[in-house]
Amino acid sequence: MDTFLLFLLVGALAQAVDGSLGMAYGVISSSVLLALGVPPAMASASVHGAEVFTTAASASSHVWHKNVEWRLFIPLAVAGVIGGVLGAYVLSGLDGEVIKPFIVVYLAGMGLYILWRAGHDIEPRRIRQWKVAPLGVIGGFLDAIGGGGWGPTVSSTMVGAGAEPRRAIGTVNTAEFFLTVAISATFVWALVTGHWEEAGALENHAAAIGGLVVGGLLAAPFAGWITKRLPRRALTYGVGGLLVLLAGFQGLQLAGVVA
Repeated sequence: MDTFLLFLLVGALAQAVDGSLGMAYGVISSSVLLALGVPPAMASASVHGAEVFTTAASASSHVWHKNVEWRLFIPLAVAGVIGGVLGAYVLSGLDGEVIKPFIVVYLAGMGLYILWRAGHDIEPRRIRQWKVAPLGVIGGFLDAIGGGGWGPTVSSTMVGAGAEPRRAIGTVNTAEFFLTVAISATFVWALVTGHWEEAGALENHAAAIGGLVVGGLLAAPFAGWITKRLPRRALTYGVGGLLVLLAGFQGLQLAGVVA
């Protein structure tokens, strides 16, 4: 029961941040699981299983509060699903830690750039549809192998490119539901076909997964409301600041300073 309550708190806090700033649920949840010794593929599968429920609630909230830019949603969701399926299949057979240093550098650089944009209060600009498709493929792939790369990669790049933060966050969060379902289905397929040999140990982490689901569901309905109410400049500062913090934490992990 202690494990369930711990992960309920982790899930609620992670989803509150993720729903309002477009990132962090997967990164925070995966980091806690990895710190407890859970293998990368198992941690990613656990988080994505929980996210099937939390992203559905978060997406509904963003749709209700009209935070979604629909012309960007379809190409982003389709591309994200393609990248996510490829990433899940790769991770269930390989270790995706190799590219993590490059992701940390990218997130840190993008975070600093977004903070610069916020400081200069640069007005949003229209993002072309064709630009989000390759971004979706990359974000989906990184999300599957890293257990939380969709928001930091896609939300940050869209905000950095000049998209209105509220629309970028709402669109990315809504598309994430379809990505999460596709990644979870791929993990199930890898289990059924025997491609993923260690999947049987998932039952050992049922309490953690349950806590992530319940905690995330408690916080997710407020996602759209928070994003809608926060001023554009405050959202931009929030996204940039969170990226720098996430990059710093993951950098410390790579250096072995923190577990």
